[in-house]
Amino acid sequence: MTSAVTQPIEPLNAETLFAGWRAQLLAAPQILVGLSGGLDSVVLLKLLCEVVAADKITAVHVNHGLSPNATSWQQHAEAVCDALGVACHSETVAVVAAGEGLESAAREARYTVFERLLVADGLLLLAHHADDQVETVLYRLLNGAGSKGLAGIPAQRAVGNGRLIRPLLTQPKTALHNYAIANNLSWVDDESNQREHHDRNYLRHGVVPALAKRWPNYFQRIGRSAQLSDEADQLSTLFAQQDLNTLSLRDERAGWSLSLSQLTTLDLLRQKNVLRHWPAMHGFAALNQRVIAEILDTLVTARDDAAPKVLRGEIQFCRFREKLYLIRLNDQSAAADRVRAASSGADVDLWSLEETFSLPRGQQLSASFVQGAGLKLPPGSALRVRFRLGGERCQPAGRGHSNTVKKLLQEYALEPWWRDQVPLLYLDDELVAVGDLWVCQGRQAGPLENSLKIHWQTNSL
Repeated sequence: MTSAVTQPIEPLNAETLFAGWRAQLLAAPQILVGLSGGLDSVVLLKLLCEVVAADKITAVHVNHGLSPNATSWQQHAEAVCDALGVACHSETVAVVAAGEGLESAAREARYTVFERLLVADGLLLLAHHADDQVETVLYRLLNGAGSKGLAGIPAQRAVGNGRLIRPLLTQPKTALHNYAIANNLSWVDDESNQREHHDRNYLRHGVVPALAKRWPNYFQRIGRSAQLSDEADQLSTLFAQQDLNTLSLRDERAGWSLSLSQLTTLDLLRQKNVLRHWPAMHGFAALNQRVIAEILDTLVTARDDAAPKVLRGEIQFCRFREKLYLIRLNDQSAAADRVRAASSGADVDLWSLEETFSLPRGQQLSASFVQGAGLKLPPGSALRVRFRLGGERCQPAGRGHSNTVKKLLQEYALEPWWRDQVPLLYLDDELVAVGDLWVCQGRQAGPLENSLKIHWQTNSL
């Protein structure tokens, strides 16, 4: 058996490294560099200063306050910028660990700062390198990721008002270290990177060195696999879009719908592909295999009279009358409090009709003046806004008899998840309109009469 041949690491050359990014750098109205003060970001900043004038660069240091050394790291980052003649924006953030852990919360806080600072068409440069790519791909592989996850870290993407680019993504950590030593750079080390109970740190210190010993060009091999995975994901996205265009897509209240009968004509693999990519096409995270299976099991094959739902983060999937709905959710805890308050049946408030009126869960009522086909009210009227308690009755304009609001909402095919939230509009104690669904008999305007058209806006459930 022949042993692996160690290939020398090519030294970093700024002109070569930024050759593919030169046009973007020249055109950018703003160039930001994320600067933690660690080896990678210090090397990136120094390399960039070799091809871009220092006064066109602003380094951004985010102090997470998670280490006792955080203040000294900030001071070091500012000293690096002073030595290079680069402006430095330092900002301290509060990091609150949520469901996905402290590291995820820190990342979110950091990107919030980046996005706020970025101007239109501005560039943000980050120092992720080839070893970061290897760790990411391995970590996602071990967590059962598909082609999108195995595509790893993208070399560039939109962020906020600008664009994020990663010029070092093809360069191994060794090349960055060699450059730093050759240029007498100083950097700080985050002690948390040595704690191997973190999965990524275990990969970094325990797995990647073993790979490097057996396959010295490991980062190139895994990088090629990431590129192929990215191409596979782009292809599956293209097929999903083509299939979605055949499924009678519709905009709905707070979301979108597609035809279930048309979805089930596709083979199972294409159904899964559609469900994986549909949320991503509206700005949400692509679905994982477990959620897709739950949707197929509990929604797609459910009885027509069933009302199951599947929640996933900021979105909810529902089924109603042979349609599958993707609904945008509001903050759950705040929404629950509002709904409990609204369900008391008491007036939410008195609406003067002149301004937009806020409803629970971020919904709104507004009114526009029209001629005919609207709600006729005495001049200077105000409406009371209430919610269903049960037993309310109404006779929609043009209908021969009254019925309960509950029955009428079913008849008007309002989706079940909206029926307890539809606002009921009263003039004194008279029910005169139900949301923007109908005006009650006797309150409809004639063809040439001035009237109000009600708009019930539902941006989230």
